[in-house]
Amino acid sequence: MWRFGSKYRRILPLSHPSRKREGHPLPPGERVVQCQGPRLMAPRTTSATRPEARTAEPAADTVDLVFDNNRLASALCGEFDQNLALIERRLGVDARARGNMITLAGEPSALAVARRTLETLYDRLLEGHDLVQGDVEGAMRMAEAEEAQLPLPTLAESGRIKLARIATRKKSVVARTPMQDAYIRAMDRSELVFGLGPAGTGKTYLAVAFAAAMLERGAVERIILSRPAVEAGERLGFLPGDMREKVDPYLRPLYDALYDMMPADKVERGLANGVIEIAPLAFMRGRTLTRAAIILDEAQNATGMQMKMFLTRLGEDAKMIVTGDPTQVDLRPGEVSGLNEATRILNAVEGVSIIRFTGADVVRHPLVQRIVDAYEADEREESRV
Repeated sequence: MWRFGSKYRRILPLSHPSRKREGHPLPPGERVVQCQGPRLMAPRTTSATRPEARTAEPAADTVDLVFDNNRLASALCGEFDQNLALIERRLGVDARARGNMITLAGEPSALAVARRTLETLYDRLLEGHDLVQGDVEGAMRMAEAEEAQLPLPTLAESGRIKLARIATRKKSVVARTPMQDAYIRAMDRSELVFGLGPAGTGKTYLAVAFAAAMLERGAVERIILSRPAVEAGERLGFLPGDMREKVDPYLRPLYDALYDMMPADKVERGLANGVIEIAPLAFMRGRTLTRAAIILDEAQNATGMQMKMFLTRLGEDAKMIVTGDPTQVDLRPGEVSGLNEATRILNAVEGVSIIRFTGADVVRHPLVQRIVDAYEADEREESRV
């Protein structure tokens, strides 16, 4: 038997046995010709027609997701379906797009994660945001650990949101890992928050973004940025200029985040009129900081005495965020990091939240996560010796 496929049809010669049986003679010399009909194709071989066919494996589960907006559905898939390809590689599912429908096939648990990922990304598109690879990675991480999120205390159970976010008029930032989600929620509910972890986890960027959002909505009157003036393993010598110019090299990551979340002219005006203040850690003694968002970055390089002095500057209606990596201490030999000491002492104090990031929370570049994991594995090996 044959079945028809596309645009070619085979006209059998007169000598063909089937023609003789059917009684349809053809003129002499008749042969295959091209015409506008279906293409003749051999039938698919099934297990019933194969004498030595093996038992077929059970078919994978499938899910069809239909999205209302064709344009957004196309953006969801990404250019050349790159977002779907990333989901396929990461979750081990098969994802195929056809118009505004995406068909997923795979194991039930992986399908559930892929479905939640696509629905979350589509919601972001509906809100007017563009998608980048980091958003896809973050949505998958959040889908895998959806139940581990911390609910905001001001929300009822029915109002539980999926992804914590920070929004200003210029930009909206959404948590990309469960720990980032917990970090944003901790900054919302606690007066003092410690963000500890390796580079690339977003602890400094999210702290500055949260401070910018507080300033914009009037929750605080100013932002105060501070950082210990300790070089990373090298001596830079005397730095010329006024106080701001001297500490600028140390605070560049904080500036980058500010310019990302706020218009450049507003940042410049804030720096000029003191709404955004650069306060070297060494000059904080004796001050009381009220109605301010205060950020201490690279806190692992503060001594125990400096850390205690800084933490006791907290005044009314103020929010203090301390970030650092306990594994990258640049203090002189014999000096104890005030960050490690403070988190040990304040671990159970009311109003204090301590969020610990790991290599799994790195959102900078996939290679950065592998580098951090390799160093952590090496440190574990050394600790066993």
